[in-house]
Amino acid sequence: MSGLLESIPDAVALRCLAHVPLHLHPNLELVSRSWRAAIRSAELFRVRQEVRSSEHLLCVCAFDPENIWQVYSPNCDRWLTLPLLPSRIRHLAHFGAVTTPGKLFVLGGGSDAVNPLTGDHDGTFATDEVWSYDFVLRRWTPLAPMLLPRAMFACCVLQGKIVVAGGFTTCRKSISGAEMYDPENDAWTSIPDLHRTHNSACSGLVVNGKVHVLHKGLSTVQVLESVKLGWAVKDYGWPQGPMAVVEDVLYVMSHGLVFKQEGDTWKMVASASEFKRRIGMAMTSLSEEVLIVGGVIGPDRLNWDIKPLSDVDVLTVGNDRPAWRRVAPMTRCRGTILGCTQLTI
Repeated sequence: MSGLLESIPDAVALRCLAHVPLHLHPNLELVSRSWRAAIRSAELFRVRQEVRSSEHLLCVCAFDPENIWQVYSPNCDRWLTLPLLPSRIRHLAHFGAVTTPGKLFVLGGGSDAVNPLTGDHDGTFATDEVWSYDFVLRRWTPLAPMLLPRAMFACCVLQGKIVVAGGFTTCRKSISGAEMYDPENDAWTSIPDLHRTHNSACSGLVVNGKVHVLHKGLSTVQVLESVKLGWAVKDYGWPQGPMAVVEDVLYVMSHGLVFKQEGDTWKMVASASEFKRRIGMAMTSLSEEVLIVGGVIGPDRLNWDIKPLSDVDVLTVGNDRPAWRRVAPMTRCRGTILGCTQLTI
């Protein structure tokens, strides 16, 4: 990497390039070989962090098209499409999706493909495979597999390491096993099992620096106090519904309303009645906002049609009077959201 800008030291040139948004990087690569090398260098992304030009992006995978991820940039209100996830499993679903700085991880899951002749699920129910997309190198890489194949499980990042717990394994049996992945060493280790297992899908949230595992339909939450102490069962009485964490504060959509947790109480912050007919959507966070992404409308007793959506609605919860607004829709993905996670790069 040399001669990026005439008569300007490369170190200074890199600081200039560090301010260019990610969606323009493919254009910059066309300038010269040295610019291409700079744009795809880890050094550039280190400088981006140094000059505080990091971006917060949203990574989304939907049912249609299969195994395609898109990335949303709120800075330019645009969507980028990543290369096809090279998994051998068609219509990968029920996986875990998390990020560390500059990398997207897709873990486990199984096939959601259906045989059109028999109506049976066509393929693997649960896998142990793990994939990572590197936004610097712009490619998918297979990583060390999980210790157990699993689907419909809780998956979170805690202090730079990935924690997975619960879910179902290949024989469609619910499991209480938990494990932790170290991205630096590409290695998995067992951690204490969940106290309880339930015959339902589970999800995970990190609140106040602790992993919380929730099972659908249950009021109890299992909290990872520490890897040494293991899990504790808590009955917080949280409302049932989609959840998102914004600036370490929990938000829940329940009964057509969005609630914010304030200590032991819940404060209503906005109406969400317009989303009552939407199923299969994702509720997530990006910076200081709550987002509702994709899903489908219908069928109901008056209309049997199913309408896949690519819509994205945003609620800025930091405002005194939060209000919904619509941003650019997904350009490729639509329908039921299979994976949705925030990325910082």
